[in-house]
Amino acid sequence: MQNFIFKNPTEILFGRGMIAKLAERVPTDSPVLLLYGGGSIRRNGVYDQVKAALSAHRVIEFGGIEANPVYETCLKALEQVKANQVGFILAVGGGSVIDAAKFIAAAARFEGAEPWEILRTGGAGIKAALPLGTVLTLPATGSESNGNAVISRKATQEKLALASGLVFPAFSVLDPEVTFSLPRKQVRNGIVDAFIHVMEQYMTYPAAAPLQDRFSESILQTLVEVGPLTLAEPENYDARAAFMWSATLALNTLIACGVPQDWSTHMIGHELTAFYGLDHAETLAIVLPGVWTHELERKKAKLEQYGARVWKVEAAASAIAETEKFFHSLGMPTHFGDYKISADEAAEKVRGRFAERHTLLGEHGDLTPDAVAAILRSRA
Repeated sequence: MQNFIFKNPTEILFGRGMIAKLAERVPTDSPVLLLYGGGSIRRNGVYDQVKAALSAHRVIEFGGIEANPVYETCLKALEQVKANQVGFILAVGGGSVIDAAKFIAAAARFEGAEPWEILRTGGAGIKAALPLGTVLTLPATGSESNGNAVISRKATQEKLALASGLVFPAFSVLDPEVTFSLPRKQVRNGIVDAFIHVMEQYMTYPAAAPLQDRFSESILQTLVEVGPLTLAEPENYDARAAFMWSATLALNTLIACGVPQDWSTHMIGHELTAFYGLDHAETLAIVLPGVWTHELERKKAKLEQYGARVWKVEAAASAIAETEKFFHSLGMPTHFGDYKISADEAAEKVRGRFAERHTLLGEHGDLTPDAVAAILRSRA
């Protein structure tokens, strides 16, 4: 097992009626920025619950955060933060809104010339940030309990990530009931996203970390069990609660302790979203089987372990096949052809982007731009 430091400062308020607890958690000594997306929180009643809980607060609202949060939109929200001397940000929505809140929180205290530098350096330049909290309405990214965020920039067709311990939410409210009205596609995406978050931390090579492996495998097994059920029965509280908690645990840094990580699927997927506008989870489902097949020999031991423990199969190739079959059972496509996108074109675009940045991916740090292109061509 590798050395590690583990600290997760986010308080989780889980269950029915927990939105009311905002009144006790959000400070009243300065204005609060209420950040949200396209308006679904008004239709499902979450907005009214949040406003009732914040009745004693001065609230500045900013809506319109995109499904892949856009840098240019975040800068408009930042203007409101500065103009109103906001002291706390409350993100109400899914991972995109929460990611935007983290970037805005960091940008509000950034002293450099242009906030994009925060993302260009992966968050290394963050020295301070506004405090923030979240009300999660879409389980998927785990952003409600970590210090990571991903932001897209329209002007340059880039999608970059930041990571900093300074942008962990102070608290996150997780009420499974507020997810009952989510569209089927968003739930599907959330299940796949959480599943692949686990894989990026698990599917590498044995590292003498049996507890972390079993933590990861238990999350995978739970998603396999409750994923189809929560799609079939949207108001099954127990299934939705298990899915919601699994998505949080998939990326709250716990299962990453002491183990090597990959993240190549995510880095490749980010570029596909930037170029083609596919949902994040859609890109991951295309890329993951290709990465595993390309790296079959190097990942063989963990693929066989995963196959035996989760799918009751022996061969590494069978574990890959079962995974892809699971995605299909959720209604998730796994090839470029399903979206009428040229695999050859995508391969060249992403290869060029990574070559320009001298990017090397994978747990060994040696997955080259040419290798990435080969992986993408294999997903036609």
